[in-house]
Amino acid sequence: MSNASEILSFSAKFSLYFTISIFVIGSIGNLVNLCVFSTLKLFRYNQCAFYLIMESIVNICQLSILFIIYLFPIIYGFHPENVFTAWCKIKNMLPQTLRLLSTNMVCFAALDQFLSTNPKLSIRQMSTLRLARRLTFVAICLWTIHSIPYGIFYQIVPLSGCIITNVDLIRYYSFFYYPILQGLLPIFASSLFSLLAFQNVRRIVRRQVNIVRRRLDRQLTAMIFARVIFFVLCIIPYTVYRIYSLNSMVSPANLYPYAIDQLIYSITAALTNLNYTVRFY
Repeated sequence: MSNASEILSFSAKFSLYFTISIFVIGSIGNLVNLCVFSTLKLFRYNQCAFYLIMESIVNICQLSILFIIYLFPIIYGFHPENVFTAWCKIKNMLPQTLRLLSTNMVCFAALDQFLSTNPKLSIRQMSTLRLARRLTFVAICLWTIHSIPYGIFYQIVPLSGCIITNVDLIRYYSFFYYPILQGLLPIFASSLFSLLAFQNVRRIVRRQVNIVRRRLDRQLTAMIFARVIFFVLCIIPYTVYRIYSLNSMVSPANLYPYAIDQLIYSITAALTNLNYTVRFY
C-alpha cells in the first residue's frame, strides 16, 4: 500500500516539475524560433517558415495552458476543474485544439518541403504562401469545431469530478482520436513527406536551381527532417500507451497496478509535451 502511494506521489510531482521545466525551456526556445523566422530575410515570405512560425506560436500557447493547469491546484489547494464548470470545459477544449494544430503544422511543413523540392515544376508550383495560409486557416477552424463536443459533454459529476458524460464520445476519443488522429496518422504522414523531401533534395543538384535557393531548400529540409524525427520519438510512446490502455483497463481499486499505470502515463505524457519545446537554432 505504501509503495503504491509513493509511486502515485512521485508521478504527480514528476508531472508538475517536468511541466514547469518545459514551460520555461520551451517558451524561450519557441520565442527564439519566432525571432529567427520572422526577422531573417532568408525566411521571409517562405511558406515553410510560415508553418514553423505558426507552430511556435501554438506551442507557446500550449505550454502556457499546461503550466496553468498544473499551477492552479497549487494556488487554490484543490482542482478547479472539479468545482468550476467553465474551467472544466476550457481545460479540456483548449489543449486538444492546440495539440492538433501543432501536429498539423509539423505535417504541413513536411508536405511543403516535399512539394517545394519536387523535380516536377507543376508540383513545385503548388507550394505557395497562399496555400500555407489557407491550410492553416482551415486547420484552425476544423480543430476548433472538433473540440466543441468537449465543451458540451465535459461535466462536473459528483464523486467523479470533471469527466465526459457521453459514451459515444468516450469511444471516439478512445478508439480513434488518441491512437489514430493524434497518433498513427500524423506519424505516418509527417514521416512519409519528410523522407520524400529528403530524397528530392539529394537529387536537387541535378536541376538548374539558384545556389541560394538550393542551400535554403537543403537547410529547411534538414530542419524539417530533424523536426519530424523528434516529433515521432515524442509521440510514439504515448500512442502505444493509449492503444495498450484500450485493452488493459486498470481499476483504481487495484492500487498497485493503478499506480504503475499512472506512472507510465505520466512519463509518456511528459514525452508528448516535450514535443512543444523544439528549438531550431
